[in-house]
Amino acid sequence: MKHAAPVLALLCAVAAPHAASAQDAAAPLKQNWFDDPFFRVSAGLPGCPEPEGPFYTAEERRIQIHSRLERGTSCWLAGKCSDSNAYRYDKPLAPKVRAALEAVPGLRRGSVWVMVQRRWVYLQGCVPSPALARQLERAARALPDVEAVVPDLMVGTRGKPPYPVAGR
Repeated sequence: MKHAAPVLALLCAVAAPHAASAQDAAAPLKQNWFDDPFFRVSAGLPGCPEPEGPFYTAEERRIQIHSRLERGTSCWLAGKCSDSNAYRYDKPLAPKVRAALEAVPGLRRGSVWVMVQRRWVYLQGCVPSPALARQLERAARALPDVEAVVPDLMVGTRGKPPYPVAGR
């Protein structure tokens, strides 16, 4: 019996990775397959539900590929973009969006995340007032190359968020 503790420790060490992988198998892995910009600009409201962001399962990725190709080129075909893929604007646009939002007074009182996809800026999270939500939307909308702003912001932290939440 004096060897029971080391044997039990060894069994736990061997079983732990298998238990974790069984749990992971239940929930499909989600990742940012398309490398869309997604970042937090403030964390002032504790308890604000974190957005899911541009994280997809392999199956969701497969479904999105066709529509992303279509949406990415429709901007160019309509003469609204000089690039044949609207998603190529996103990475250079993201730091400009961050800077514009960080210049808005009161931003630090909210918890706000940003996702940029095909020149669309999604503002997600929680703000202390409707006025701050409007200011953030205006700041993002004023940037060149921003085609649309989707203000998925909730006032306070109570209620159902208007955006998909991480971990669900």
